[in-house]
Amino acid sequence: MGSARAVAVLGARQAGKSTLVRALAVGPLSAEYFTLDDEPTRAAALADPVGFVAALGARTVLDEVQRAPELLLAIKARLDRDGTRGQFLLTGSANLRRIPAVADALPGRVDYLTLWPFTQGEIAGPREGFLDRAFDGEVRSVADAPVGRHEYAARLLAGGFPEALARAGSARTRFFSSYVASILDRDLADAARVHDPVSVATLLRLVAARSGSLARYEALGREAGIDGKTAKSHLDVLERLFLVRIRASWHVNLGQRQVKAPKLYVSDPGLLAGLIGVDERRLRADDGLAGALFETFVATELERQASWSEQPQSFWHYREGEREVDVIAERPSGEVVGIEVKAAATVRARDFAGLVHLRDRLGARLRAGILLYTGQRTLPFGDRMHAVPLEAIWQSEQLRHRPRASTV
Repeated sequence: MGSARAVAVLGARQAGKSTLVRALAVGPLSAEYFTLDDEPTRAAALADPVGFVAALGARTVLDEVQRAPELLLAIKARLDRDGTRGQFLLTGSANLRRIPAVADALPGRVDYLTLWPFTQGEIAGPREGFLDRAFDGEVRSVADAPVGRHEYAARLLAGGFPEALARAGSARTRFFSSYVASILDRDLADAARVHDPVSVATLLRLVAARSGSLARYEALGREAGIDGKTAKSHLDVLERLFLVRIRASWHVNLGQRQVKAPKLYVSDPGLLAGLIGVDERRLRADDGLAGALFETFVATELERQASWSEQPQSFWHYREGEREVDVIAERPSGEVVGIEVKAAATVRARDFAGLVHLRDRLGARLRAGILLYTGQRTLPFGDRMHAVPLEAIWQSEQLRHRPRASTV
């Protein structure tokens, strides 16, 4: 907080924001702590936002500030009068930058950080650097990974929410059911003006049933009983609440038949499993479901890892005809890593069609083309192309293979 007048930590409920900021408040920050989930505090903030902020001390933590968005304009006025660094630490379970009523309240006055649920490395111990190494042209050589999607089922079904990790079976299912219901009951009205919350809940479950698929707003709307425009608006709200991730199509035009529709993901694989009632037996038996869950896992896991990378990364997907790449990570330099996901334990050369297409079009800009699968070992499939066991994205590095990048 030493470099900004205010810092906002955004992220899904139950990801650990409140635990983190409470510890900071009583520890290194030595700050007053208020949560807007406390109804008397929220009532006081809503009744007189200017007076509430004026009465705060020199350093204050305001938890779940989206529950009283009127406070942000009062905070803006105070920050404009006083440029002292480190005055406010805010948290929000809705993306404050995307709430129309407050999006323009604090530009240039607040640093935004996102706190995601745990990564697999945070759960298991090692700090991951899978994408950073891939951008350096380094691919981990694995020889003894567990084989088959059943070996990864427990990780995928648990996801990264701390409370979900502490539960199993029906207890975990109850957690996710209550989690979604509480967000839609409590936070939906703070994030947007939605007249039909039932259709939002229906849409979330429709996305869960096809996580990793292209966004077809008209089709989703018909199934939810709303029009396509409303479906798109509701999906934006679900993303604002960190329940859904919308992954745009890569913006570089590489072909005439490029599909421009975004992809939709549930924001956590455990939440996805809870929404559609997946267990290990169903994951083993249903190939389509396994593919969706594995892709959702990889897409969300890599985005979480990138949040602590020294170099920023943006995430996309790419599809042209039958050729597709599930995840494209891009640095501001224009360097790209392409990642395909396959729940099977065997791979063939044709599984690399989308990655090879990128390599041939991009030349040296493509640093690595990686197909993550559930097989035993890392396998080379040509220039910068590798099949890599899924566990490599969170396991500590033992041995690296550094492919030579083409200069054409």
